[in-house]
Amino acid sequence: MTKRKTLFITGASSGIGEATARAAVAAGWNVGLMARSEAKLAKLHTSLGEASFYVAGDATELAAQQAAVDAVAERFGGLDAVFANAGMGLDTPGTENGDPEEWRRMIDLNIMALLYTAKAALPELRKTKGHLVLTGSVAGKIHIPGSIYGASKWFVQGYAGNMAQEMREWGGRCTVVAPGMVDTAFFAERKPDKLKPEDIANAVVFALNQPERANVPEIVVMPTQ
Repeated sequence: MTKRKTLFITGASSGIGEATARAAVAAGWNVGLMARSEAKLAKLHTSLGEASFYVAGDATELAAQQAAVDAVAERFGGLDAVFANAGMGLDTPGTENGDPEEWRRMIDLNIMALLYTAKAALPELRKTKGHLVLTGSVAGKIHIPGSIYGASKWFVQGYAGNMAQEMREWGGRCTVVAPGMVDTAFFAERKPDKLKPEDIANAVVFALNQPERANVPEIVVMPTQ
């Protein structure tokens, strides 16, 4: 019997993270779940069963991410893939009218937390020639007037390419999934005609399930409307 592979997900309690956890378990993976809301993680764990394990914690703290990665690797006997998914947008866009404290929180989550995920997980991924997946955005591929959020995703886009080059040296893979607008709690108002979290989850699982000889460095998913 083939051993189930294990995926660690940040921002796992809702939206794209939750949908990816469900899709990965359905595809035969174990999942390690990290987010701040222990109640939401516990509910998700109950619905996913023994193929899941959760650790509540703040992704903007390196020690918390390291503890979560270590716990997941111990629970399932290693780590085959990581999805650095935690992120946020801005309530007040632009530079002139923007809130510097909100910028700091966004940079801490969209950039620093993503780096912490990679730093904590790479030693485990080296052991398995594993896969690092990052949540980017189409906003990180185009120029949007004054978008500081978009600039944070330009970092993710560039970092993903750099990590793909680094990880290939030891047989690892890196993929950035860049969605267009997705109907999640990320937005204050629902976007019923846009992408669903399940669409992005399917893209993540597609990248993860490629044979070892194939790397998918980037997936762009756009709504048809």
